[in-house]
Amino acid sequence: MAESENNKSKVQEFVKGLKAEFRKIVWPTQERLTREVIAVLCVSLVLGLLISFLDWIFQLGLTSVLS
Repeated sequence: MAESENNKSKVQEFVKGLKAEFRKIVWPTQERLTREVIAVLCVSLVLGLLISFLDWIFQLGLTSVLS
């Protein structure tokens, strides 16, 4: 029985600590979040285009070598 109460106490302490940590979180503003999302989308687009271009170049090279 004492072990059960000890586990209950540990869970309560964990939840209490979790709530304290969540109060410390600094959430980004809407403006900053928007800027970061746009930056991620732009970088993803540029890298996708670069990979597609390199794939096309390698395909042309291999096609010319194998023909």
